[in-house]
Amino acid sequence: MPNLSKTVSQTNRTDKIRASISAVFLLAAGLFFIYPGDLTETAFSQARRSRAAVPQGTSRYRQFPHDVKAHRMECNNCHKFPSPNWNKVRAGDAAFPDITEYPKHESCIGCHRQQFFKGAQPSVCSICHVNPSPRDSRRFPFPNPRELFDQGSKGKIVRADFSVFFPHDKHIDIVTGGLMPKSFFRNASFAARQQTEESCSVCHKTLQPQGDSDVEYATKPPANLGEDYWLKKGTFKSVPIGHTTCFTCHSQDSGIEPAPTNCAACHKLKTAQPPADFDAKLAARMGVTDRVTLDLWRSRHSAGKFRHEWTSHADLSCSTCHNVTAMMTTDPATRKVPVAACGTCHATAASDDGGAINFEVDAKKKSTAFECSKCHITFGKKPIPDSHLKAIADAGGRP
Repeated sequence: MPNLSKTVSQTNRTDKIRASISAVFLLAAGLFFIYPGDLTETAFSQARRSRAAVPQGTSRYRQFPHDVKAHRMECNNCHKFPSPNWNKVRAGDAAFPDITEYPKHESCIGCHRQQFFKGAQPSVCSICHVNPSPRDSRRFPFPNPRELFDQGSKGKIVRADFSVFFPHDKHIDIVTGGLMPKSFFRNASFAARQQTEESCSVCHKTLQPQGDSDVEYATKPPANLGEDYWLKKGTFKSVPIGHTTCFTCHSQDSGIEPAPTNCAACHKLKTAQPPADFDAKLAARMGVTDRVTLDLWRSRHSAGKFRHEWTSHADLSCSTCHNVTAMMTTDPATRKVPVAACGTCHATAASDDGGAINFEVDAKKKSTAFECSKCHITFGKKPIPDSHLKAIADAGGRP
C-alpha cells in the first residue's frame, strides 16, 4: 500500500506550485493592464520586434468605429489631453501639447471585458497592438501625428471616421491681413510667410511639384502609355494633415477658441459622400501609395485630372475656380468647382475654336459610348451634364 502521508505531501506541494504559477500570471496580467506604457520597452516587447506589423482580418472587434451608437460619447471620456508622450513624438521646438497616443485600457475594458479575455490573442487588442500578447506591448502609431501614422502598415489602409470642419471664411482675413501677433505663431518662418503670402498659400502648397525636373509623372509610366492618362507631379495642392498648423493659433497660450482640448469642434463624423472622379484600380496600377495624394484624389468631386502646376493653371488665382469664402471642408458641394470656371478657357463657340469641352460634348453626342477623358477619369462615362451645355452656350456656342 502506498504511503498515504507522502501522497498527501506531494499533492499539497503540487497545489502550491500551481497556485504560485497562477499568482504570477495574474500579477503579470494586472501589471499589463494597469501599466501598459511602462512595459513598452521591456524585454517582453523586444522579443518579437521582428514580427510583421500588419493588421489581421476585418472581424467586428479588429476596428474601432466612432460612429457606432455606443461609441458616440464625449471625446475626453477616452482621449486625455495632453498625452504623456506629446513631447516625444515631435522633437525639440516642434513639440507641443497634443493627443498623440491611444486611450488606456480602462477606456475599453468597461464595455469589452469579455472580448479582452477571449483567446490567446484577443481580436479587440489588435485595434491598437501590433501583436497582442502579454509578451509584446508594441502599438501601431497613433493616427496623430499623421506623418508617423501614414508610414505604418495600418496608416496605409485605415480610413478616418471623421471629416475636419474648417470654415475658410473665418480664416481668410486673419491670415491675409496679418492680424495675428507674431507671438501667437510657434514657427517664426510661418509668421513671416503669413504676412506676405496670400491666405491660401499659407496652408496649400503644390504637392510633389515637378519644378525644373525632367521627371513629369508621379510614378514611372509604362513604355506604351501613348495618350492614356498617368498621374503627373504637381496635380494636387497640399492640405494641413495634423494639428501643427491649427495649434499655431488655437493653442493653450493664445486662448483662441476652439481650444485644442475641444476635439469635437473640428472633428465631425463623416456623412455619406458623393462619388468622386477617382478610380482606385487605376491608382493602384500607377503605384500611387502616398496617403495625402490618395485622400485628395478620392475627394475630387469635379475634374479628377486637373493639374494645379500646369503652366496656365499655375498663373490663376485660387478664387478664379474656387468660391473660397463659401468653402466648408465638411460639405463637398461647397468644394466642387463649377464647370463654368473651366469654361472661361475651355469652352468656345465651336470645337474648331479649340474648346476642349466642345470637342468632348460633340463626340459624346455622336456616340453615347464615348468617354470624355480630357478632364475626367470616371465621370466621363456618364451622360453630358446640363452644366456643360450651358458653359458652351455662355461661350457663344450652340449647346
